[in-house]
Amino acid sequence: MSLLALLALIICATSHADSPIRGLRELRRFKAAEARQAVAVDANHFYAIGNREIGKYDKRTGERVGGYLEPDGGGIHHLNSGIVLDGRLYCANSNYPGVPMLSSIEIFDTETLVHIGSHSFGMLPGSATWIDRRDGLWWVAFGNYEGRGGIPGRGTRWSEIALYDDQWRRVGGYGFPAEVIERFGTRSNSGAAFGPDDILYATGHDEPELYALRVPASGAALELVEILSVVAEGQGIAWDPSDSRVLYTVLRSTREVVVSRFAD
Repeated sequence: MSLLALLALIICATSHADSPIRGLRELRRFKAAEARQAVAVDANHFYAIGNREIGKYDKRTGERVGGYLEPDGGGIHHLNSGIVLDGRLYCANSNYPGVPMLSSIEIFDTETLVHIGSHSFGMLPGSATWIDRRDGLWWVAFGNYEGRGGIPGRGTRWSEIALYDDQWRRVGGYGFPAEVIERFGTRSNSGAAFGPDDILYATGHDEPELYALRVPASGAALELVEILSVVAEGQGIAWDPSDSRVLYTVLRSTREVVVSRFAD
Protein backbone atom coordinates (compact mmCIF):
# COMPACT_ATOMS: atom_id res chain seq x y z
CA MET A 1 0.00 0.00 0.00
CA SER A 2 1.34 3.44 -0.90
CA LEU A 3 2.08 6.04 1.78
CA LEU A 4 -0.67 8.31 0.38
CA ALA A 5 -3.23 5.52 0.51
CA LEU A 6 -2.21 4.65 4.07
CA LEU A 7 -2.53 8.27 5.18
CA ALA A 8 -5.95 8.49 3.52
CA LEU A 9 -7.16 5.43 5.42
CA ILE A 10 -5.90 6.86 8.71
CA ILE A 11 -7.69 10.17 8.05
CA CYS A 12 -10.90 8.36 7.13
CA ALA A 13 -10.79 6.39 10.37
CA THR A 14 -10.24 9.44 12.55
CA SER A 15 -12.35 12.16 10.88
CA HIS A 16 -15.76 11.23 12.29
CA ALA A 17 -18.58 13.70 12.96
CA ASP A 18 -17.53 14.20 16.59
CA SER A 19 -13.85 14.79 15.80
CA PRO A 20 -12.63 18.27 16.80
CA ILE A 21 -10.27 18.40 13.80
CA ARG A 22 -11.73 18.52 10.29
CA GLY A 23 -14.77 16.64 11.50
CA LEU A 24 -18.36 17.11 10.34
CA ARG A 25 -20.86 17.50 13.17
CA GLU A 26 -24.50 16.72 12.42
CA LEU A 27 -26.82 19.64 13.22
CA ARG A 28 -30.29 18.43 12.20
CA ARG A 29 -32.31 16.27 9.83
CA PHE A 30 -35.42 16.86 7.76
CA LYS A 31 -37.78 14.34 6.21
CA ALA A 32 -38.09 14.80 2.44
CA ALA A 33 -39.84 12.26 0.25
CA GLU A 34 -37.75 13.27 -2.77
CA ALA A 35 -34.39 12.79 -1.04
CA ARG A 36 -33.13 9.95 -3.21
CA GLN A 37 -30.47 11.43 -5.47
CA ALA A 38 -29.24 14.78 -4.16
CA VAL A 39 -29.91 18.07 -2.43
CA ALA A 40 -29.34 21.68 -3.50
CA VAL A 41 -29.44 24.77 -1.27
CA ASP A 42 -29.99 28.52 -1.50
CA ALA A 43 -30.39 31.27 1.09
CA ASN A 44 -33.80 30.19 2.38
CA HIS A 45 -34.60 26.74 1.00
CA PHE A 46 -33.21 23.34 0.23
CA TYR A 47 -34.28 21.26 -2.74
CA ALA A 48 -34.53 17.48 -2.32
CA ILE A 49 -33.96 15.79 -5.67
CA GLY A 50 -35.26 12.43 -6.85
CA ASN A 51 -35.14 10.76 -10.24
CA ARG A 52 -38.01 12.76 -11.76
CA GLU A 53 -39.12 14.98 -8.90
CA ILE A 54 -37.91 17.89 -6.79
CA GLY A 55 -39.23 19.08 -3.44
CA LYS A 56 -38.68 22.63 -2.17
CA TYR A 57 -38.38 22.95 1.63
CA ASP A 58 -37.96 25.76 4.13
CA LYS A 59 -34.43 25.55 5.60
CA ARG A 60 -35.53 26.53 9.09
CA THR A 61 -38.66 24.43 9.56
CA GLY A 62 -38.39 21.68 6.97
CA GLU A 63 -41.86 22.57 5.68
CA ARG A 64 -42.45 21.56 2.06
CA VAL A 65 -43.41 24.69 0.12
CA GLY A 66 -43.28 23.55 -3.49
CA GLY A 67 -42.37 20.81 -5.89
CA TYR A 68 -41.87 19.56 -9.42
CA LEU A 69 -42.81 16.23 -10.98
CA GLU A 70 -41.77 15.33 -14.51
CA PRO A 71 -44.83 14.28 -16.55
CA ASP A 72 -44.97 10.78 -17.99
CA GLY A 73 -43.17 10.60 -21.30
CA GLY A 74 -40.99 13.63 -20.54
CA GLY A 75 -37.27 13.88 -21.18
CA ILE A 76 -36.15 13.87 -17.54
CA HIS A 77 -35.30 10.32 -16.46
CA HIS A 78 -32.59 10.42 -13.80
CA LEU A 79 -31.88 13.72 -12.08
CA ASN A 80 -28.71 13.90 -10.06
CA SER A 81 -26.92 16.69 -8.20
CA GLY A 82 -28.09 20.27 -8.50
CA ILE A 83 -26.75 23.75 -7.84
CA VAL A 84 -28.63 27.01 -7.29
CA LEU A 85 -27.32 30.14 -9.03
CA ASP A 86 -29.13 33.46 -9.46
CA GLY A 87 -32.58 32.04 -8.85
CA ARG A 88 -32.10 28.99 -11.05
CA LEU A 89 -31.66 25.36 -10.10
CA TYR A 90 -29.37 23.50 -12.48
CA CYS A 91 -29.59 19.70 -12.34
CA ALA A 92 -27.58 17.00 -14.09
CA ASN A 93 -29.85 14.55 -15.92
CA SER A 94 -29.18 11.29 -17.74
CA ASN A 95 -30.97 8.29 -19.19
CA TYR A 96 -29.26 5.97 -16.67
CA PRO A 97 -29.27 2.95 -16.82
CA GLY A 98 -29.87 3.28 -20.56
CA VAL A 99 -27.11 2.82 -23.09
CA PRO A 100 -25.91 4.60 -25.17
CA MET A 101 -25.58 7.22 -22.46
CA LEU A 102 -27.50 10.47 -22.99
CA SER A 103 -27.11 13.49 -20.69
CA SER A 104 -28.41 17.02 -20.22
CA ILE A 105 -28.57 19.90 -17.78
CA GLU A 106 -32.13 20.77 -16.75
CA ILE A 107 -32.93 24.23 -15.40
CA PHE A 108 -35.73 25.23 -13.02
CA ASP A 109 -36.94 28.54 -11.62
CA THR A 110 -36.38 28.30 -7.86
CA GLU A 111 -39.37 30.49 -7.00
CA THR A 112 -41.92 28.36 -8.83
CA LEU A 113 -39.94 25.20 -9.72
CA VAL A 114 -41.21 25.59 -13.27
CA HIS A 115 -38.88 23.96 -15.79
CA ILE A 116 -37.41 26.83 -17.81
CA GLY A 117 -34.52 25.45 -19.83
CA SER A 118 -32.35 22.57 -20.94
CA HIS A 119 -28.92 22.00 -22.41
CA SER A 120 -28.42 18.64 -24.12
CA PHE A 121 -24.98 17.04 -24.29
CA GLY A 122 -26.43 14.34 -26.49
CA MET A 123 -24.55 11.07 -26.55
CA LEU A 124 -21.35 10.93 -24.51
CA PRO A 125 -19.31 8.06 -23.05
CA GLY A 126 -20.54 8.81 -19.55
CA SER A 127 -23.67 9.83 -17.60
CA ALA A 128 -23.86 13.36 -16.17
CA THR A 129 -23.96 13.09 -12.38
CA TRP A 130 -23.33 16.60 -11.00
CA ILE A 131 -22.77 20.21 -11.99
CA ASP A 132 -20.99 23.07 -10.24
CA ARG A 133 -19.50 26.42 -11.18
CA ARG A 134 -15.99 27.72 -10.49
CA ASP A 135 -13.98 30.63 -11.94
CA GLY A 136 -16.52 31.31 -14.68
CA LEU A 137 -16.69 27.71 -15.89
CA TRP A 138 -19.18 24.88 -15.55
CA TRP A 139 -17.83 21.69 -14.02
CA VAL A 140 -19.80 18.58 -15.00
CA ALA A 141 -18.97 15.00 -13.99
CA PHE A 142 -19.64 12.05 -16.25
CA GLY A 143 -19.83 8.72 -14.47
CA ASN A 144 -19.02 5.30 -15.85
CA TYR A 145 -20.14 2.07 -14.25
CA GLU A 146 -19.43 -1.61 -14.13
CA GLY A 147 -22.42 -3.78 -14.93
CA ARG A 148 -25.87 -2.16 -15.10
CA GLY A 149 -25.77 1.14 -16.98
CA GLY A 150 -22.14 0.74 -17.97
CA ILE A 151 -20.41 0.48 -21.31
CA PRO A 152 -18.82 -2.93 -21.99
CA GLY A 153 -15.04 -2.68 -21.77
CA ARG A 154 -15.15 0.41 -19.57
CA GLY A 155 -15.68 0.86 -15.87
CA THR A 156 -15.48 3.35 -13.04
CA ARG A 157 -11.92 4.33 -13.98
CA TRP A 158 -13.34 6.07 -17.08
CA SER A 159 -15.30 8.56 -14.95
CA GLU A 160 -14.21 12.15 -15.51
CA ILE A 161 -14.96 15.83 -14.92
CA ALA A 162 -15.38 18.10 -17.95
CA LEU A 163 -15.07 21.91 -17.90
CA TYR A 164 -17.26 24.10 -20.11
CA ASP A 165 -17.52 27.78 -20.90
CA ASP A 166 -20.81 29.70 -21.02
CA GLN A 167 -21.45 28.49 -24.58
CA TRP A 168 -21.02 24.87 -23.41
CA ARG A 169 -17.78 24.44 -25.29
CA ARG A 170 -15.46 22.02 -23.55
CA VAL A 171 -12.29 23.78 -22.42
CA GLY A 172 -10.69 21.25 -20.08
CA GLY A 173 -11.15 18.31 -17.79
CA TYR A 174 -9.79 16.17 -14.96
CA GLY A 175 -9.71 12.57 -13.87
CA PHE A 176 -10.03 11.23 -10.34
CA PRO A 177 -7.11 9.98 -8.22
CA ALA A 178 -6.62 6.22 -8.32
CA GLU A 179 -7.31 5.93 -4.57
CA VAL A 180 -10.70 7.59 -5.01
CA ILE A 181 -11.61 5.53 -8.09
CA GLU A 182 -10.97 2.41 -6.04
CA ARG A 183 -13.30 3.61 -3.28
CA PHE A 184 -16.04 4.42 -5.80
CA GLY A 185 -16.35 0.67 -6.39
CA THR A 186 -18.57 -0.20 -9.34
CA ARG A 187 -20.97 2.77 -9.21
CA SER A 188 -18.73 5.81 -9.80
CA ASN A 189 -18.90 9.41 -8.55
CA SER A 190 -22.41 10.60 -7.68
CA GLY A 191 -21.95 14.12 -6.32
CA ALA A 192 -19.48 16.93 -5.68
CA ALA A 193 -19.33 20.62 -4.88
CA PHE A 194 -16.64 23.18 -4.21
CA GLY A 195 -16.52 24.00 -0.52
CA PRO A 196 -14.21 25.62 2.04
CA ASP A 197 -10.69 26.54 0.90
CA ASP A 198 -11.73 26.03 -2.73
CA ILE A 199 -11.54 22.27 -2.28
CA LEU A 200 -13.81 20.01 -4.33
CA TYR A 201 -15.67 17.59 -2.05
CA ALA A 202 -16.91 14.49 -3.86
CA THR A 203 -19.00 11.45 -2.98
CA GLY A 204 -19.44 7.97 -4.33
CA HIS A 205 -22.72 6.14 -4.76
CA ASP A 206 -23.18 4.44 -1.37
CA GLU A 207 -20.39 4.98 1.14
CA PRO A 208 -20.61 7.56 3.98
CA GLU A 209 -17.42 9.22 2.78
CA LEU A 210 -16.44 12.64 1.50
CA TYR A 211 -13.36 12.91 -0.73
CA ALA A 212 -11.58 16.26 -0.49
CA LEU A 213 -9.89 16.94 -3.85
CA ARG A 214 -7.56 19.72 -4.91
CA VAL A 215 -7.19 21.10 -8.42
CA PRO A 216 -3.55 20.36 -9.33
CA ALA A 217 -0.97 22.92 -10.41
CA SER A 218 -0.04 20.54 -13.21
CA GLY A 219 -1.27 17.26 -14.59
CA ALA A 220 -4.71 15.94 -15.45
CA ALA A 221 -5.87 14.23 -12.24
CA LEU A 222 -7.27 15.89 -9.13
CA GLU A 223 -5.23 15.43 -5.95
CA LEU A 224 -6.61 13.64 -2.91
CA VAL A 225 -6.30 15.81 0.22
CA GLU A 226 -8.20 13.71 2.76
CA ILE A 227 -11.16 11.41 3.27
CA LEU A 228 -13.85 12.41 5.74
CA SER A 229 -16.69 10.49 7.32
CA VAL A 230 -20.08 12.06 6.63
CA VAL A 231 -23.73 11.27 7.38
CA ALA A 232 -24.73 10.26 3.86
CA GLU A 233 -25.14 7.29 1.57
CA GLY A 234 -23.12 8.73 -1.25
CA GLN A 235 -25.25 10.76 -3.70
CA GLY A 236 -25.36 14.51 -4.32
CA ILE A 237 -24.29 17.12 -1.77
CA ALA A 238 -24.49 20.90 -1.43
CA TRP A 239 -22.68 23.58 0.59
CA ASP A 240 -24.87 26.23 2.17
CA PRO A 241 -24.28 29.62 0.48
CA SER A 242 -25.20 31.29 3.76
CA ASP A 243 -22.46 29.45 5.66
CA SER A 244 -19.67 27.87 3.64
CA ARG A 245 -18.89 25.37 6.40
CA VAL A 246 -22.39 23.84 6.42
CA LEU A 247 -22.98 20.79 4.25
CA TYR A 248 -26.28 19.24 3.12
CA THR A 249 -26.41 15.51 2.31
CA VAL A 250 -29.12 12.89 1.74
CA LEU A 251 -29.97 9.51 3.25
CA ARG A 252 -31.86 7.51 0.61
CA SER A 253 -32.78 4.72 3.00
CA THR A 254 -34.73 7.04 5.32
CA ARG A 255 -35.62 9.83 2.83
CA GLU A 256 -33.90 12.47 4.92
CA VAL A 257 -31.82 15.55 4.27
CA VAL A 258 -28.99 15.88 6.80
CA VAL A 259 -27.34 19.18 7.73
CA SER A 260 -23.79 19.02 9.09
CA ARG A 261 -21.07 21.52 9.88
CA PHE A 262 -17.29 21.41 9.93
CA ALA A 263 -16.09 21.48 13.53
CA ASP A 264 -14.46 24.77 14.52
